[in-house]
Amino acid sequence: MANSGDKSARRFSSQVVDGMERAPSRAMLHAVGFKNEDFKKPQIGVASTWSMVTPCNMHINRLADDAARGVDKSGGKAVIFNTITISDGISMGTEGMKYSLVSREVIADSIETVVGCQGFDGVVAIGGCDKNMPGCMIALSRLNRPAIFVYGGTILPGCHKDKKLDVVSVFEAVGARANNKIDDEELAQIEAKAIPGAGSCGGMYTANTMASAIEALGMSLPNSSAQAAVSEDKRLDCERAGAAVLELLAKDIKPRDIMTKEAFENAITIVIALGGSTNSVLHLIAMANATGVDVTLDDFTRIGKNVPMLADLKPSGKYQMAELIEIGGIQPLMKALLDRGLLHGDCLTVTGKTLAENLADVQPYPEGQDMIHSFDNPIKKDSHLVVLYGNLAPEGAVAKITGKEGLLFTGKAKVFDAEEQALQSILNGDIVKGDVIVIRYEGPKGGPGMREMLSPTSAVMGKGLGKDVALITDGRFSGGTHGFVVGHITPEAFTGGPLAIVQDGDSITIDAENNELTLHINEHEMNRRMEKWQQPAPKYTRGVLAKFAKLTSSASKGAVTDNLD
Repeated sequence: MANSGDKSARRFSSQVVDGMERAPSRAMLHAVGFKNEDFKKPQIGVASTWSMVTPCNMHINRLADDAARGVDKSGGKAVIFNTITISDGISMGTEGMKYSLVSREVIADSIETVVGCQGFDGVVAIGGCDKNMPGCMIALSRLNRPAIFVYGGTILPGCHKDKKLDVVSVFEAVGARANNKIDDEELAQIEAKAIPGAGSCGGMYTANTMASAIEALGMSLPNSSAQAAVSEDKRLDCERAGAAVLELLAKDIKPRDIMTKEAFENAITIVIALGGSTNSVLHLIAMANATGVDVTLDDFTRIGKNVPMLADLKPSGKYQMAELIEIGGIQPLMKALLDRGLLHGDCLTVTGKTLAENLADVQPYPEGQDMIHSFDNPIKKDSHLVVLYGNLAPEGAVAKITGKEGLLFTGKAKVFDAEEQALQSILNGDIVKGDVIVIRYEGPKGGPGMREMLSPTSAVMGKGLGKDVALITDGRFSGGTHGFVVGHITPEAFTGGPLAIVQDGDSITIDAENNELTLHINEHEMNRRMEKWQQPAPKYTRGVLAKFAKLTSSASKGAVTDNLD
């Protein structure tokens, strides 16, 4: 580990605390607990996303203390600082959800700001909810100082009538109540039981997807993605991460040494095998952008041709992350993928070893488990993340097609210019078999903020229409979404993308076999409509949403605000 007297290990902190002229800085640090000997130690920032805003993050203050303990025991000086979090699950379906994706950029900016200003030599970043994780990773990429990401951990399932629950169970129960399949009392019982404590949403939704991707990327310690939020394993994971950063500092291993194109390909592979969230496409492209690595939509298509979906996990499957933990987490899956030549084993990781070295002694899943399928019996023989192009999506769109919904859907458009309008129409019974729900002006610029459409998609499922209708949007989907859905349509409607000129009754085809999204009108009619179209006025002209709308790139490029283009 880093020698506390080694100035090369204090490349940044030495500029802040060394020498006679830095006495005022040291004076202020004495007040926050520094002792004289601490000024000769590498300073490690511990970025905590703790808050009582959401159960995903309510325990992370304790995990930050554990990580700091690991730093201090290993010869460093830990300094804990906070950044924000918001809750997708709480704000879903409201105007407030427009701040969700924006928070990713705010988190990245804030971590970069604190670490850069205070001169920390390394970083441990601990994230729980969906946007915390890519936000932390974007910051670590920009800073490029020895760093480790720690996942706050998954929640344990709730239970109602011997059925395991999570937050998506409640969204779908709302649809069931609207369809009179359950009564108010049962809805209240599901609401009360679904979230039993701390941790991120329990299925292979965005939080667990991104945690798994970051572990496969090499930026978390082995098994960090598959530990319950409140557990001894997670406490030890944090302590080990604190110690491991000092090792990275000693070896001068930095995030960009780890986050190579091959490492991102490993992350994409694990997301596909797990049946992960469509948000991973957006976030991995954004993380790669911050690292200076070129990852595009077409990389997901290329890799997805050879990687099967193997995990029977929620939202489309049966099991929750807590149950995957019981059989070994994602390490046995990664070992199986490596043995089959589907992972790059020579990629460096935060252990200082390669991925193949980390996986060398990993044992296979226990006999008889049906959670992770074999390569001979996949849930889907190729990726569930299908990138579509066509006259409705010239720059691409992302569909989540597990095969259970079918691979082809043609229907008549019912067009809505906001999520709330669509949700009300679904709950009122206005959506019928054969409809394609079109929700537009919800993209990064048009929303602004690219809201997730979990409320409408869950209402569709709760109404029993999951196989009978489709939904397309320039917004996003929650990792909890399932059904025949297409999001991230680019160019978005607000910038004059073809989605802007779709009309009620237009025929639309989603073809997941030929990867096409088609509006069935001729080119002359499309041009005629485009000539008549006028861009709507911006919904926000001041504040963080207006800044995001002005700066953000297209969803096909990660919806990032520091894009180099």
